[in-house]
Amino acid sequence: MSNTKATAATSSTKADKPKVPLMTHLVAGGFAGLAEACVCHPLDTIKVRMQLSKSRKARGLKPLGPFATARQIVARETPMGLYKGLGAVVTGIVPKMAIRFASFEAYKSALSDKNGKLAPKGVFLAGLLAGATEAVLVVSPMEVVKIRLQAQQHSLADPLDIPKYRNAAHAAFTIVREEGISTLYRGVALTALRQATNQGVNFTAYQEFKRLAKEYQPQYAATELPSWQTMVLGLISGAMGPFSNAPIDTIKTRIQKASKEPGETALSRFTKVTVSMFKEEGPAAFYKGILPRVMRVAPGQAIVFTVYERVKTILDSLSTAESAEIDA
Repeated sequence: MSNTKATAATSSTKADKPKVPLMTHLVAGGFAGLAEACVCHPLDTIKVRMQLSKSRKARGLKPLGPFATARQIVARETPMGLYKGLGAVVTGIVPKMAIRFASFEAYKSALSDKNGKLAPKGVFLAGLLAGATEAVLVVSPMEVVKIRLQAQQHSLADPLDIPKYRNAAHAAFTIVREEGISTLYRGVALTALRQATNQGVNFTAYQEFKRLAKEYQPQYAATELPSWQTMVLGLISGAMGPFSNAPIDTIKTRIQKASKEPGETALSRFTKVTVSMFKEEGPAAFYKGILPRVMRVAPGQAIVFTVYERVKTILDSLSTAESAEIDA
């Protein structure tokens, strides 16, 4: 009996569950993304700096680890240096999360059988498509701006140390004016591949862990799991994606940071960056920043799923109460 309940809890059960309005996904996803960005952005800045670092390797020195990189940023640029590019992230976080969760549910619904059930491979495909969708519509231009801001090593304590890009809006305007709007979509294929694999693994792992948790705790079959359990499940599922696509993420970061060169195609740029990294820095270069990325993504997904589930539950409760008042 518990197996039946657990399966129903993780499947797209059209007959048993009312359809969640798009606005619920938008608001819940927005809150979840905002919370994740504010808490985890410093780790993303550290990851980007590690992925872009070449000078120490060229001088025969060992690359800095995540903690040494963080200390260097704080010492040179003040603690606020860890939050460079946050504006670009926050600006895109609401549509990104809205698209992620809304498109995931839409793809899941489309892939479900006539009884509304979906196998794990279907969940993986829905996550894959949701990740690619958010990458093309929001993530790619947002990341180009974010990476350009994060790559600037100016001191925020010195008013005379004026950076090229002052903020996210100025960076986007400058990039489009100097390099064309297509630059905002530089590395879009790699971004889509990274987001697709991330969300495919992430959603599949989370849904399966959630199913197992409800299977062994029948009291939660018809309700949401406690927040601490959702956080643990999100943490574990969130850690799985980065290990599967670290080389893609590092190559993408190098491509998006670089300025456009005349006559350069996407393929030639990809080949140039990949070959250069392998020859000059070795295979280990493709995994630069993997530790801060896992430290960034795993807690980030824990926060996202926990806040999303909680806000969605609150909104559903408010909607139900409002409907009851109208009926009365």
